[in-house]
Amino acid sequence: MAGDDDQVLAAAHARAAALVAGDAAALRSLLHPDFSWVSHRGDAFDRDRYVAANTAPGGLRWRAQILEQAQVHVVGDTAVLRCTVTDVITGADGREVRARMWMTQAWTRDETAGWVCLAGHAGPRLD
Repeated sequence: MAGDDDQVLAAAHARAAALVAGDAAALRSLLHPDFSWVSHRGDAFDRDRYVAANTAPGGLRWRAQILEQAQVHVVGDTAVLRCTVTDVITGADGREVRARMWMTQAWTRDETAGWVCLAGHAGPRLD
């Protein structure tokens, strides 16, 4: 059985895969109902706004999200994941954008859903 660190990292990779797949239901299932996110541009999102912004047809399209040098710290039912991330997206204008930046995520253990992301922040850009 995987330890907590491995389970949190697996959940973070599943979140990244849901972004790339454009799978709103899978993404929503990995986010806590009180989820919040701050982008590298300083835009703040709640769960509904985040899911819509990242999965709606005609908007940006995720091509990849690569987590590197991930460090997970678990204390009880809370975990913090810090890493560098490379995001590859295609914007609404069709241009591909690649950005490398710091990313921090806070995860909490849910008895039913397992580890769910409570909050996150990306940035500043490193490239």
